[in-house]
Amino acid sequence: MSGIESENDAASITATILEEEEARKAALDQENADTVLPDDLLPGVGDEEMTFREGIQKGGLSMALVLLILSIVEEFDRVAITVLGPDIQDTLNISDTMLLGLSSFGGVVLVLSTIPFAWLADRYRRVGVLSIATGVWAGLVAFTGAVQNAFQLAIGRAGTGIGAGAKIPISPSLIADQYPIAIRARIFAAEALGRPIGQVIGPFIAGGIVLLAGDGPDDWRVAFYVFSIPALILVVAIFLLKEPVRGAYEQDAVLGGKLDKAEEEPPVRLSSAFQRLKNVRSFYYLVVGIGVLGFALVAVPTTMSLLLEEYYDYGAFKRGWLISISWAAALIAIPFAGKLGDKLFRQDPKKALWLMGLLVTLYGIFVTIGVRFSNIVLLMVFYTLGNACQGAAFTQMGPTISAVVPYRMRAQAFSLVGVYIFLMGGFFGGLLTGAFSDAYGERTALTIVVPPAALIGGVLIMYGSRYMKRDISLVVEELLNEQEEERRASENPDQVPVLQVQGMNVSYGNLQVLFDVDLEIRRGETLALLGTNGAGKSTALKAISGLHMPDRGVVRMNGRDITLVDPEYRVSLGMVQIPGGEALFTSQTVQENLEVWSWLIEDENLRNDRMEKVFTVFPQLSDRLDDKAGSLSGGQQQMLALAKAVMLEPELLLIDELSLGLAPVVVQDLLQVVEQLKETGITMVIVEQSVNVALSIADRAIFMERGRVQFQGPAQELLERDDLLRAVFLSGEGA
Repeated sequence: MSGIESENDAASITATILEEEEARKAALDQENADTVLPDDLLPGVGDEEMTFREGIQKGGLSMALVLLILSIVEEFDRVAITVLGPDIQDTLNISDTMLLGLSSFGGVVLVLSTIPFAWLADRYRRVGVLSIATGVWAGLVAFTGAVQNAFQLAIGRAGTGIGAGAKIPISPSLIADQYPIAIRARIFAAEALGRPIGQVIGPFIAGGIVLLAGDGPDDWRVAFYVFSIPALILVVAIFLLKEPVRGAYEQDAVLGGKLDKAEEEPPVRLSSAFQRLKNVRSFYYLVVGIGVLGFALVAVPTTMSLLLEEYYDYGAFKRGWLISISWAAALIAIPFAGKLGDKLFRQDPKKALWLMGLLVTLYGIFVTIGVRFSNIVLLMVFYTLGNACQGAAFTQMGPTISAVVPYRMRAQAFSLVGVYIFLMGGFFGGLLTGAFSDAYGERTALTIVVPPAALIGGVLIMYGSRYMKRDISLVVEELLNEQEEERRASENPDQVPVLQVQGMNVSYGNLQVLFDVDLEIRRGETLALLGTNGAGKSTALKAISGLHMPDRGVVRMNGRDITLVDPEYRVSLGMVQIPGGEALFTSQTVQENLEVWSWLIEDENLRNDRMEKVFTVFPQLSDRLDDKAGSLSGGQQQMLALAKAVMLEPELLLIDELSLGLAPVVVQDLLQVVEQLKETGITMVIVEQSVNVALSIADRAIFMERGRVQFQGPAQELLERDDLLRAVFLSGEGA
């Protein structure tokens, strides 16, 4: 009987645990439920209609006009490769696969260069960066006309990719900052007209130049020389444009004015921005969908030109004429989609993105039907409809990204679009289509590649549209939070905390470990961060110091947002961390460790004085200067780690597990040093395994459990919370 009762008890306990776990998950899901703000708080939603003329009067004509012309001229280069591809093949003696691969290679290099250009766009005048890049591109377009073999062609296409790579992240971010939200889709549509205009005009010009040059086997080169000329003129025009204020219209819509310190915020680290952007769900599904679509987008134009040459025996001029008229319908569809997109966004932002997904799907349907017809008229009719849908679809991309991505990360967001189009789909799609083309012909290749790329891409984009309001709401909340902190700082500048963490969520992969962590530390305070094993204490320190990026939330130091900046920038602001068990270069000597840290002190005399101060505080280290740091005892290693703080005298010191594994007498020596640092006014956050040790030096304490803050207050009050202290002791940390 006792055995049966034991089994029943075990089953009962198991059931209880499972029920509690389900309840915990349900509570967590409810707590983390996405907040969607009312429409009247979402920028651009529910606003009155603004005419195109009013928008241009407010934002100016020059920016839109110059960027439109730049798009047209860049399309000339792409058209030349497409239309003159067979002639280039004959001259250089290369296969379909080689030509498609080299054409796509330029796109890959273009995309890889967008990331560095996004970095530059965050730190320098964007119009200046774009102007220089356009000059580089113009020179390498001319170089393409002089190539003698496939290797040189690869260099030329790679070079034009590098030069043109600035346009992907910079042009849309300029448009978003230059023009009102109410006409963004129409402005993006106007800029998008550059492609069909270039496609309509470019083939005629490319074919006409070759014809005027004599239509010889090498006369395709002349087209590239000619196309480089207008690009050089644009270099000056772009440089003379006025740089717009970043995020001005969002700030006006949400806050009723511009943030005073918006332009003073430090630039965002690229890796941090990319990690944050993954959590913008509508953006994530958008770029993945575009990446899948990229399998078709890059390869289709060149493959169509090859089809016209091989199946219909059309020369360069006729191919150019046919390809040009295939974009004629887009000249009507794009402005219409821009106007419709602005209207749908005012009604419900997700409708605008859903429209994009639908048009992407229609693009695939029309192109696939068209290539199955041998009749050239029917083929071109359906191909023209497909191009119209494709051009119209992309008018919604710019407004969507501008709405759901914080303005400080727009350049990085647009650079990711290029990465997904060309690197994920374009390069591999070009090779795949070329291989099928060589083996089975162009019709079969397009039939195999286009339908799944367009269908899957369109469905992903439509699925992501459901998160539009959620993501816009998060952008609004971030702006409101920033305004509130700016107001507080202006009213009580002396009360600005040295460190402030608000709503911080942190994950390792798909596992979330911190949930809405909030804390503030005043100047000169010492804060003890306590909790059970796995509570997230060390993770919180890593997120504060920039060693791990939070998924959501804000970290500020002296009122400045440092959430997404480099750790070294935080060090320059006066933040220093002593990570538990990872504070030393164990393979280097004690002397070398000290010298590495001393490099942060620019003044040589001050550096020497601080080094002497270290030896005064820790005389034991002076006898071990030539020994490897890893050979020191545990106490000596912690002394060396703490020497970093003694030397640098930071404004904010983060200490993780100072007394871990050390004898009590050693701990007392280290605590004396910490007390001395505290007396100098250094603000400290201490994660400590021993409650008694932590509370002996802390002014305030925070208790964490399962990634959440359960207590925050004076250290002495925590001593009265037996329930929390018991949890620490039972976890094995409280000795």
